[in-house]
Amino acid sequence: MAELIEAFDAVLSDLDGVVYAGPHAIPGAVEALQSLAPRGVRLGYVTNNASRSPAEVAAHLRELGAPAGDDDVVSSAQAGASLLAQQVPAGARVLVTGSAALAHEVELRGLTPVRSAEEDPAAVIQGFSPDLGWRDLAEAAYAVAAGAVWIATNTDMSIPQARGIAPGNGTLVAAVRAATGREPLVAGKPEAPLFLAAAERLGSRRPVVVGDRLDTDILGGNRAGFATAVVLTGVDTEQSILGARHAERPTYILRTLDDLFRPYPEPVASGGAWHVGTSSARTNGEVVEVSGSREDLDAWRAACAAWWAALPEAEERTAPELRWAH
Repeated sequence: MAELIEAFDAVLSDLDGVVYAGPHAIPGAVEALQSLAPRGVRLGYVTNNASRSPAEVAAHLRELGAPAGDDDVVSSAQAGASLLAQQVPAGARVLVTGSAALAHEVELRGLTPVRSAEEDPAAVIQGFSPDLGWRDLAEAAYAVAAGAVWIATNTDMSIPQARGIAPGNGTLVAAVRAATGREPLVAGKPEAPLFLAAAERLGSRRPVVVGDRLDTDILGGNRAGFATAVVLTGVDTEQSILGARHAERPTYILRTLDDLFRPYPEPVASGGAWHVGTSSARTNGEVVEVSGSREDLDAWRAACAAWWAALPEAEERTAPELRWAH
């Protein structure tokens, strides 16, 4: 069987939870990324992290040993600044609730970054920064409540760090939402334009989006009409993938990036069950009966195939009961 990667001409990879967690590379990720170019597969990085510039992200990737040019990184800060420029006139004052890198992207669009609601900003752009505090969120709330256009670079509720899962930009956006009762325009994942721009930059017609989050990476890749692959090195787990709503279901389920270079076992329906490798699964009401081992990813692939076939248009996340038989 052919390697999975042979079906694609580019990989659009997330960063946090796929390539690295905090400052450290995820084991095997760098080697997997290095294996793409020899196969003629382009590589782009699509990130919702707006706290660093694309050049800074690329430099970090190169330090880890991953192949990365500055233009290979497409960030939600870039997408947010582009969306902002469509909403307000040139030269307008914009309250930047985020990093210096986000402020720089705003400046590149001919807008004027400010840091206080007292400067009467026409808009607020909010992106993740580990240095944000209550006063920053308060200034954003004052401006948003006064009627400023409000743009969020992304709404990731959490972000993988070396010590575990930490609050992401979505939690900070939620604080301003709770204070103002307003909703932001969202520029990054899970919206399709970020992925479409990355594919266009690479000249790709057959990309696969690889990420660790269903609600951003997979949902956004699906919205863009691309194949999607979830890896189990970050936020989402086998259990959460099984219960995914229709819009967030990945095309492929991978343990790590290394699985791109292995044949992918497609689920096959037969005898009322779904079969993957030596494992199989069938549904019985709200129960998924699995023949296989919990440690075998093929068993989870079979379980997903069976449950998703039973609920093909699920609009909400589900929590089926699993019964295992070896």
